[in-house]
Amino acid sequence: MADKGFEIEGLVRKFGRTTAVDGVSLAAHRGQVLGLLGPNGAGKTTVIRVLATLLRPDAGRVRVAGIDALRDPAGVRRRIAFSGQHTSVDEELTGRSNLVMIGRLLDRGRQDARRRAGELLSRFGLDEAADRPVSTYSGGMRRRLDLAVGLVGRPEVVFLDEPSAGLDPGKRDELWRMVRELAQDGVTVLLTTQYLKEADALADEITVIDHGRLIASGVPADLKRQAGGHTVVLRPADAGDLDAAAAVVARVTGREPSRSHRHGLVAPVAGEAEFFHIAARLRELGIDVGEFAFRLPSLDEVFLRLTGATATGHVAEEAA
Repeated sequence: MADKGFEIEGLVRKFGRTTAVDGVSLAAHRGQVLGLLGPNGAGKTTVIRVLATLLRPDAGRVRVAGIDALRDPAGVRRRIAFSGQHTSVDEELTGRSNLVMIGRLLDRGRQDARRRAGELLSRFGLDEAADRPVSTYSGGMRRRLDLAVGLVGRPEVVFLDEPSAGLDPGKRDELWRMVRELAQDGVTVLLTTQYLKEADALADEITVIDHGRLIASGVPADLKRQAGGHTVVLRPADAGDLDAAAAVVARVTGREPSRSHRHGLVAPVAGEAEFFHIAARLRELGIDVGEFAFRLPSLDEVFLRLTGATATGHVAEEAA
């Protein structure tokens, strides 16, 4: 148990006659990023609220940072941080003042609070803006400050709900780097996101829930393999070989490949054997390739096949 960041066993939570979470069990080790995915109303927010001690379960066991969340919720709260979809910092204060204030609320001495604030401002690239009001910050800067605020108390477990919502690609990459650094420091991260490429990039493991029940769990690559639907992408080095290459793909797979302006030829394959058969035949015919790839389904496709829900906007949460 000591190496677990958090663990839920047989979690049940009802709201009136509605069962929001029905027997869910999941766990994440220290330093692990666990992606929690599911369509609207699946129960993700309820799971997070139980882990954060904001809700008591109707049944099941919950441990966070080695502490029984039902017996010692205050002890859990001292070891966790939560960053929601909307920043929770005081816009009238400076970035530094926000961090110092949180430090003081956590019973740090004045000098210790200022020292910790300085460390976090530097880590999150906010040194130059440290003494400016937060109202002058960009969206990306506010998101970074919000995450920094959650780390003032050196939490062992961090809950991130839509961490990169509204960020441009450059700022999103910065945030991803920070999340990876948290995990490297031994912090356990529970991540919910509607941007499935984010889960693919950050999560060591992914758990998918639907209608309050766990329906799949594993590392992203394993979930993709389970979903099937492998694809071969082929672009001959010489455009004049396109028809010959298409004939090879059709002969091996039994299907005519589609033609893409960007990639050349795209076709579904039954597995690695067909991919290597295509490669061998191309070699026999002396057809050089500029691009030749065997691809697993995207996480979006996996999500669709598991839940029947579209990926876009699927993580808008249940009202409960």
